Parts: sequence; C-alpha cells; structure tokens
Amino acid sequence: MKPSAPTEIELKLALAPDGPAALCQHPLLEGLTPQRQTLINTYFDTPQGALAQAHIAVRLRQVDDQVLQTVKTAGHGGGGFSQRQEWEWPVASLALDTQGLAELPPFQGEASQVISALAPRLNTDFVRQSWQVVWQESHIELALDQGEIHSGGYQATICEAELELKKGEPEALWSLALALAEHVPLRPSDSSKAARGNALAAQHWPLPEATTPAQWMYRATLALDAYHDSHSAEHLAIAQTALATLSAEPSLTDEAHDDIETMHHALEISNQPNVAYGQAALAFAHRLAYQTALR
Repeated sequence: MKPSAPTEIELKLALAPDGPAALCQHPLLEGLTPQRQTLINTYFDTPQGALAQAHIAVRLRQVDDQVLQTVKTAGHGGGGFSQRQEWEWPVASLALDTQGLAELPPFQGEASQVISALAPRLNTDFVRQSWQVVWQESHIELALDQGEIHSGGYQATICEAELELKKGEPEALWSLALALAEHVPLRPSDSSKAARGNALAAQHWPLPEATTPAQWMYRATLALDAYHDSHSAEHLAIAQTALATLSAEPSLTDEAHDDIETMHHALEISNQPNVAYGQAALAFAHRLAYQTALR
C-alpha cells in the first residue's frame, strides 16, 4: 500500500543555549504536559549525494518501539516557514523499504535508479519534547529538539523548536512564533537537519545568490545557520552584509526598515539568537513568506 503524502507545514526556529529553558517556562505552555521521546535517525543518500542535490531526504527513525521511514522533498517558504511534501510509514526493521520508495513520485523515471545505491549518510540523535497547542482555533504541535548531528566525522548541536500545523491556518504558526519570541531567544532557521548534516560532512555551506528582499533574507538566514555549524566569521559577515543590503532596499516599508535595523543591531551585539533579533526577524520574514523556493 502506497503511503499517503500530506503537506508538512511548519516553522523552524533556532534557539540560543538558554532558549530551551526559556521555552519550557513560557506562559503559553503553562498547564500543558509535554511528551518526551528519544529519536534516533539515519539519513540515506548515494555516495555521490544524489538525494542532497535533488533536495530530497530519506530517513529511518527509531522512536519508542517502532521504526518509521520518511521521505521529504524541497519546500517553499522562507524565514523559517516551509511547506513541503512528506511521506511517512512504519517499516519492519532498520532496513530501507526500497519497494515503498519506488512507488513514490520523487523516485519515478530516472530517479528510480538511485534507490539501489542508497546507504547511510548521516545521523541525528536528539530528545524531543512536544506540546499540543491550540492557538487561534488551530492545532499546532510545538517540538523542542536537543541533541546532535553526526556526519562525516563531524558533529553539530541541535537546539531548535519546530511549530508544525496539524489543523488550521498557517497564519497561526507566525502568530504563535511571535508570541514565543517575546520571552525566548530565537531566530528563524531555513536549514533542515539533513541539509545541515550534508554541509557538515562536506565542510562546505553553499549560499544562494540574492536580488530580491525575500532572497536576501533567505541568504541571511542560511548564513546564520551556517555560522552556527561552521563557527566561521565569514558566514556571520555574509549575514550582516545581507542585512545591510536589505536596509538599503527602497521598496520596503518604514516598518520593514525598522525590523531590519533591529536585526542588524541585535546581531552586532550578540551572534547568538536573542529576543530582539527573533522578534524583528519573524515580523520581517512574515511579510515575505511564501516567496522563496527552499533548498
């Protein structure tokens, strides 16, 4: 039986080291009991990285007493927001269900040839705390992930929150994220765990060129994601340059320019996610949402 392909709609937020504690103590979560799970994940690709090049992720996840196989495609959004196709189904063991893969749209035609070459490429192991939040008549799962990415002999820290829309309107994700940002040091993130792992193994963080405000914001966000994992001052400088370019954009409103100035100033004070940057970045990204094709 072919697994269903719902559209995953989520907003990803990178947290500062003290962000998890602030999130758990947020007034909006008072009285809600989180579910706690340990997730052990293996991502697959060909030796040449064919799936990474096609922006497809194939994952086996051990959670509780079951194994889930997941396929995700590239999405659209920006500023942490994404909409992408996702197929997920239970499998009997830690071996890929290649027959199930062959039935899916991403692996039709010539793409089917990569299935036999798929092998483990990277691992992400983390603890997830998740809350079921009813917000503005929408059902949102708020997940806090803390752990590590292991890829190519390198490792990086996972410290992020994901807001996934289970039922309702996407606008509720933005509203909830802005409410969280009032107390939690955070920033939008546009890099999936798989993309981070691939860049980590290669020790190369490619950044897209930009000409429009949405593209410059996307470039700044990815540069900060890269800085988090590479610890390279070059990536921080690229993010600052992207924000400086945005500040000179004449087509933006006064409110947008104020958000950009706040981001630029907050980034100069601290290169970690912080409340000022998070609030301004989310407000600005919200204006540009749905305009960027993601990696």
